[in-house]
Amino acid sequence: MRALQSLKPGGPDTLEIRDVEAPVPGPGQVAVAVHACGVNFPDSLVIEDCYQLRPTRPFSPGSELAGVVSATGEGVTSPAIGQRVSASLPFGAMAETVVVSADRCIVIPDTMPFDEAAALQVTYGTVYYALRGRAALRPGETLLVLGAGGGIGLAAVELGKALGARVVAAASSAEKLEAATALGADVGLVYPREMGPSDSRAFAEAIRAACGGTGPDVVVDPVGGAYAEPAFRSIAWEGRYLVVGFAAGIPSMPLNLTLLKGAQIIGVFWGAYMARDPQAGAADMRALMDLYVAGRIRPQVWERYPLEEGGRAISRLASRQARGKIVVEVVCSGNRMKA
Repeated sequence: MRALQSLKPGGPDTLEIRDVEAPVPGPGQVAVAVHACGVNFPDSLVIEDCYQLRPTRPFSPGSELAGVVSATGEGVTSPAIGQRVSASLPFGAMAETVVVSADRCIVIPDTMPFDEAAALQVTYGTVYYALRGRAALRPGETLLVLGAGGGIGLAAVELGKALGARVVAAASSAEKLEAATALGADVGLVYPREMGPSDSRAFAEAIRAACGGTGPDVVVDPVGGAYAEPAFRSIAWEGRYLVVGFAAGIPSMPLNLTLLKGAQIIGVFWGAYMARDPQAGAADMRALMDLYVAGRIRPQVWERYPLEEGGRAISRLASRQARGKIVVEVVCSGNRMKA
């Protein structure tokens, strides 16, 4: 089978397509013939040895997939061979066949395209865990979403609205805000791509104004960098600041603000949560699938690339130009992606 692999630390251009032996599922595992793989920001970090997780090489990037179960290991009763599933794993999804724990799989509806199923796991799973599990977002609260044009941001806009919040979407361009507005964001804010001191003050004031003068109750931040401090300065009393990622770098936060605001800075590490409590994670995914079937959420797939161009897909996402999810289509022998 073919797999896109990292053989040495480096950027997306160091990835290579290789012919490797197909994996065999062990006890409690299933083999999935992969049709689509979602691309996420950690994919750009793990191949450079800049992520929390450092897998042994060679390995394939990719942490979410959708496809068809092709084999099951000992003790597996569900999912069954032939069922369409989506699944998450720490890495390894950019390959024609992937072995994954059966309890990390969820059966998807026949009407759900593989690309949307692959785009649901990490972004929506992360945001659902953040909003429900970490921040306990309540109906009527105000949610600020940074990076609202990307995969995490758009998922946060959709789920925020589905959970009854008033959503303020913030992104680096009016074009990126279009999708967030289409998904129901109540207010849109544009921030500069480079945040200087005067920009920082103006951004904090704009956030407070958009939130009626009191600031957001909850902030979803997959951006970090210089955008974090003004967003936190604007937060409401006893607000919850959700640290999801660092697309613009790791910020320095004055901790006196937590005292002055009575606020919390809360880490959101969805991968660790799924590993530590797979049953709770599976319940989250079932809740998300129910929202999808009800038409209340739908992953926004922006671009699709073949497996051979998986490195280009990762590079495209890392450039912070994406307006939605990027998906790698993996064509398996005899199995093509369902549109």
